[in-house]
Amino acid sequence: MGNTTSCCVSSSPKLRRNAHSRLEPYRPEPELSREDTGCNLQHISDRENIDELNMEYNPSDHPRASTIFLSKSQTDVREKRKSLYVNHQHPSGPMRRKYSSCSTIFLDDSTVSQPNLKYTIKCVALAIYYHIKNRDVDGRTLLDIFDEKLHPLSKSEVPADYDKHDPEQKQIYRFVRTLFSAAQLTAECAIVTLVYLERLLTYAEIDICPANWKRIVLGAILLASKVWDDQAVWNVDYCQILKDITVEDMNELERQFLELLQFNINVPSSVYAKYYFDLRSLSEANNLSFPLEPLSREKAQKLEAISRLCDDKYKDLRKAAKKRSVSADNLTVVRWSPAIIS
Repeated sequence: MGNTTSCCVSSSPKLRRNAHSRLEPYRPEPELSREDTGCNLQHISDRENIDELNMEYNPSDHPRASTIFLSKSQTDVREKRKSLYVNHQHPSGPMRRKYSSCSTIFLDDSTVSQPNLKYTIKCVALAIYYHIKNRDVDGRTLLDIFDEKLHPLSKSEVPADYDKHDPEQKQIYRFVRTLFSAAQLTAECAIVTLVYLERLLTYAEIDICPANWKRIVLGAILLASKVWDDQAVWNVDYCQILKDITVEDMNELERQFLELLQFNINVPSSVYAKYYFDLRSLSEANNLSFPLEPLSREKAQKLEAISRLCDDKYKDLRKAAKKRSVSADNLTVVRWSPAIIS
């Protein structure tokens, strides 16, 4: 109160202090140009355009960027298509796919909101397989936290040539399936796992290889299960699945994985949908189609009920639009027709 250097005086717009705590009259400073004040910042749209230039390097962040696993599988897919064409010419070739007809409609039970668990894990394992098989030949940095030689997942001795032989797709599938089955994780979590895996490879600028694929996949599953599922699996629970790993190791794996992701664990719905449909494209190209079943009467009735519900909502929207419109002649009417499944 009695102090002349109280906050009430020093905060006055008319007076300010110098270096020796003496008060001096306020002198307005000359106006600065836009360049001097740093106000010539880029518009947000310009910053987004610059960011879009790096879309190909961040497929796990941008919905329009092509996924890494799909691009790495293109070479092998072309060879498989050629061999598949040759086999079709031979009488003993593989069986042809089922196609819908006028009398029978074949549908699979996998949707973007509820994917098929078994086949989604198979597709994710196939994507990881192509990541390992078609990795960069020059070899990028191998981080210690993911090195299985330094942090083994079991007490059994790691072979000396553990980093020389690429794992088969079945081996990757068994590893992922075991974790998902024991932890009771969902198919959506498998897709998020693949998103985190590609985000790690992009952010940390590393490759997944025979020496680190198990620990990278484990870290991605650990993080995805905590982010996606409401009832997350604790680190100590994974130690019950992998008997020889310690909780301290799991905690350190999670911490470093998060730091390498720059704590970017957000997965937009558009990115999630892109990965789901790219996995379906990968399965189709590798003759790993989702199981098709004939459309039953019960499923047909459910589809009809959903279609009728959408029709009612559409009619309500049209009525509301007519009420808001000044004139019915200015209302643009969209013609609606029921979808025909063929």
